[in-house]
Amino acid sequence: MHAPSRLAFALLGLALFAAGYEAHRHGWIPLRLRQAILQPFQPVTAPVGWSFAADTAPAKFDARIGSLGYVGGYEPAGESSGVTFVADGLRDGALSFYVSGHASEATLIDRHGRELHHWHHDFEREWPNVEPCPVYGDAGTRFWRRAHLFENGDLLAIYEGYGLVKLDALSQVIWALRSGYHHDLAVADDGRIFVLRREVRETGPWSWVVDDFVVVLDAEGRVLEDVSILECFDRSRFAPMLDGMPRSNEQLHTNTLQLLDDSFAHLGPAFRAGNVLISARDVNVVAVLDLDRREVTWALGGLWRRQHEPVLLPGPSLLVFDNLGRGGRTRVLEIDPLTLIPIWEYAGPPDRPLDSPILGSCARLPNGHTLIAESTQGRALEVTPDGRIVWEFVNPHRAGDDGELVANLFEMVRLDAGFPLDWLEPSAREAALEGASASGEVAVVRRQGIEPRTH
Repeated sequence: MHAPSRLAFALLGLALFAAGYEAHRHGWIPLRLRQAILQPFQPVTAPVGWSFAADTAPAKFDARIGSLGYVGGYEPAGESSGVTFVADGLRDGALSFYVSGHASEATLIDRHGRELHHWHHDFEREWPNVEPCPVYGDAGTRFWRRAHLFENGDLLAIYEGYGLVKLDALSQVIWALRSGYHHDLAVADDGRIFVLRREVRETGPWSWVVDDFVVVLDAEGRVLEDVSILECFDRSRFAPMLDGMPRSNEQLHTNTLQLLDDSFAHLGPAFRAGNVLISARDVNVVAVLDLDRREVTWALGGLWRRQHEPVLLPGPSLLVFDNLGRGGRTRVLEIDPLTLIPIWEYAGPPDRPLDSPILGSCARLPNGHTLIAESTQGRALEVTPDGRIVWEFVNPHRAGDDGELVANLFEMVRLDAGFPLDWLEPSAREAALEGASASGEVAVVRRQGIEPRTH
């Protein structure tokens, strides 16, 4: 090498060293993000993916699932389907809608499981010939992981890890976005849409990491903000909570997003309107993010394992679907988020305990009951404060190569009383109103099947 070349090379090396030093000294690249980028080059001492305790890991949930995403179903299908029980005297004629692992479809049902409406849109119709994601496969193109129903019958739905679509009541596409949207979304009163997004980032020829984001869209689907959750932790006093990140490619596995409103402001500035509550499953943490300041303002962990669907209630209380709490047993837990005092717990009766090592959701209803989706069992329950089951639904749809599995019931949503139904077909609207006026007069025990829809 000629002397001028050696000098230029030395100067370049010195410049790179100086730039790296300054970036480190000033924190231009967040610490946790640096760790995430460098982590694939570090020795891995734990299995990639989930780290179930040895005595709680069902064989069908092997270590790869945490990195490969969800499939349509896990459990063998039983004989029961549809609404199997409505308690005597339950005079709530409410409607519900759900999404499941059988198809990219959402279904609206009445209290007795009768189908009133459905929305459907095949992924391939919108995005044909899309290559399967090398990390998550193509399972997320076959079903909707989460959906939001608007009062005019429009629907937002997430193709897990692949995209977001908005449909009208007739399932016609209003707009669609291709990106790594996943798990959960929320819609603000002003029409803005908050949704989780994951980005698979290559860090070398054979290595990658997953970074999670909260994305804010306007009502037409235009991106307004895109905020890294790892950076929000790194900029906050809660950064040490990420020391428990798994030694794998996916650090957080964020699975829930709740938009906070004015009803939580009395809890303190950490809970001001506009902040979002998220669940980071792989570090067992529930946190509140300030998207304007891009930092975590409150976080809590250590009370649950691999949790889903934390919901902050004005009480105040925090309702959490605890997938692997207390020795690997599934439960729904309610605590005071400030004092950590337990308020309520439901784990099911001894002869039928809750059992959903992954997925799951929970919601507090206006009547004080709790609506639970035991996702991998394909079952939804409405439970009273004293633990009585007053309504049960078993997913009638099937998954698996031969339809041998009950399709995952990702979420069951109960519509508010008075939810507008003008967009429904007249016959369905009439049936819904008749069901509301007649519900609860007698005990109903049904084995009511709904034939799986073919498209």
